[in-house]
Amino acid sequence: MTSPTVVVDAGPLYAYVDADDAHHQRCAQFLAGYRGALIIPQLVVTEVAYLLANRLGTRAETLFLADLAAGSFSTEAVHPTDWMRIVELVQKYGDLPLGTVDASVVTCAERLEVETVATLDIRHFGTVRPRHAERFTIVP
Repeated sequence: MTSPTVVVDAGPLYAYVDADDAHHQRCAQFLAGYRGALIIPQLVVTEVAYLLANRLGTRAETLFLADLAAGSFSTEAVHPTDWMRIVELVQKYGDLPLGTVDASVVTCAERLEVETVATLDIRHFGTVRPRHAERFTIVP
């Protein structure tokens, strides 16, 4: 049986690189061992690279970028039609606040009809109701 495709948020990717992060072990095991497709929206790539560079330095950022270059993850661009949905989500969930990057994760999952999101942000992704499913399945 093939594992379902997972859209990956910033939290697990950051924790995967940062050995001192409280979620490192769990996220590293999940991301390194997952046998299905792992898709990272490109706005998430930018967020993770920024956080790693600013908190841990260039070496951590380049380790993450090297994993992308090696094909460990697939990336997904924001499509022109995604922007209006991102606007809708940021407005609708402004009280969370959801924010652009998380809204891009939701929009990517909706467009690709992916019901599973890898995130540490249970509050946001447990609250948002995607168009294509009753709710997201959250891993790890």
